[in-house]
Amino acid sequence: MSVRVRFAPSPTGHLHVGNIRTALFNWLYAKGQGGAFVLRIDDTDTERSRAEFEQGIVDDLRWLGLAWDEKHSQSARTAHHDAARDRLVSLGLLYACYETAEELERKRKLAQARGRPPFYDRAGLALSADERARLEAEGRRPHWRFRLSGRRVVWTDLVRGEVSIDTASLSDPVLIREDGAYLYTLPSVVDDIDLGITDVVRGEDHVTNTGVQVEIFEALGGPVPRFGHFPLLVGADGEALSKRLGSMAIRDLRADGIEPMAVLSHLARLGTSDPVEARPDLGTLAAEFAYSKVGRAPARFDPDELARVNAQVLHHLDYAAVRERLAGIGCDEGEAFWNAVRQNIARFSDVAQWRDVARGIITPSIDAADSDFLAQARAVLPLGPFDQASWARFVDAAKSASGRKGRALFMPLRLALTGLDHGPDMAVLFALMGPQKAAARLEGRAA
Repeated sequence: MSVRVRFAPSPTGHLHVGNIRTALFNWLYAKGQGGAFVLRIDDTDTERSRAEFEQGIVDDLRWLGLAWDEKHSQSARTAHHDAARDRLVSLGLLYACYETAEELERKRKLAQARGRPPFYDRAGLALSADERARLEAEGRRPHWRFRLSGRRVVWTDLVRGEVSIDTASLSDPVLIREDGAYLYTLPSVVDDIDLGITDVVRGEDHVTNTGVQVEIFEALGGPVPRFGHFPLLVGADGEALSKRLGSMAIRDLRADGIEPMAVLSHLARLGTSDPVEARPDLGTLAAEFAYSKVGRAPARFDPDELARVNAQVLHHLDYAAVRERLAGIGCDEGEAFWNAVRQNIARFSDVAQWRDVARGIITPSIDAADSDFLAQARAVLPLGPFDQASWARFVDAAKSASGRKGRALFMPLRLALTGLDHGPDMAVLFALMGPQKAAARLEGRAA
C-alpha cells in the first residue's frame, strides 16, 4: 500500500515552527516513499476556528513549498463522525455520563485522598434507562466516554521503537462534550480511516493518546496505521519552547527575512544525526530524510542557528533564482554584483546596503593619518569608464605613488570608498560606483 500521511492543523492560530516540523517530517517521509501528503483542517472547534487562520495555514505551507496532494476539512465530514458515534454506542463502547465538572473534580480529589489513581469510576455505565431519563429531565446533558479494554496496547514506533501503553492505567476518555461537540480523538480516527492514512507521525506528547486511538481504530474495524512520535522542540537553553512559540510563527519569520529553505533545512535536520546546514531544495531533504536519524533527546531550536542557516542559503543562491526579487527591491545591478555581495548578507534585504554603497550616497570613513595617502590615491584615480579591471589598475597606481602595501594600502581605500571596513570584492563595487563617486569619496565628501 502506498504511503499516505496527513498534516492536521487546527485553524485556531498561526502556524509556528513546531507545527511546521510536524508537517515537514510527514511531507519528507511521504515524498521519500513516493506517497501522498494530505492536508486536513481540523476545524471541529467551531468557537475558535477562523477562516483567516485557515488561509494563513495555506499561505505558510505554500510559501515553504510544502504542497499537498489532497485537502480536506473535518467540518465537512460530520455525518461520518456521527455514524462512527452511533456504531460505538451500539457496541456498548461509547456511554453517556452525567457528572458535572464540579462533581468530577470532587471524585478526583476523593480518590487521591484515599490513595487511589484519579480515574473515572465508570458510574455512567451503571445508570439505568430510567435514571438517565431522570437526569435529562433535570436539564443535564451527557458527555460521552469511550470504554477502554484495560489491555496493553503495543506498537512499533517509527521513531521510538517498541512502545506500549497500559490502558488499564487510563481513564475512559471523553469523546463528545455535553454540547454535542466532538473532541479531537474520534473525528481524527474516523478521518484517518476514511482517508486511508497509513502513517500518523506527530510529537511525543501524543504517545498516550495513541494507546486510546488504537482501540478506537480496532473498534471501528479500520486498519491501524503505523505511528511515529518525535521529541518536541525546546529552546537553546533546554527549556520548553511551547510558551514562546508565539514569537516563532512562520509568518513572523517570513516577515523577518528568513528564507523558506532556511526554515526547512533547519527543521528537517534539527534533532537528527545529520548536521544542521543549508540544503538546496526539498527534493534533497526528502532523499536524505529517515526516521532512523531522529534522536530521542529534545531538539534544541536556536534562532541564532536558524540565522546562520539562512545566511548559508543566501550564499548559495544563483543570480537566476533571485533576479526578480532583486528587481522588486530596486537592487538588480547584474549577476556580477549579486555574486559579489551574496557572501556578505544574512538577510536578503541586506543587499540594499551594498546597492547603496555602489550606487547610492554614503559617508566616507577617513582617518586623519591616511589623508595624504588618499590624496595621492585621488591623484592617480582613472578617469573612466570603469570596468572590473579598473580596481586592480587603481590599486597598483596607488601603491606605486605611496609605497604602501597590504592592509595599509587596501583598508584606507575600502573605508573611504564604502564607509565600511568589510564587504564584497571591491572590483565589482568600484566598477559600479564609477569615477565621480570614487573621486568624491576619496576627497572625504558624501557621494
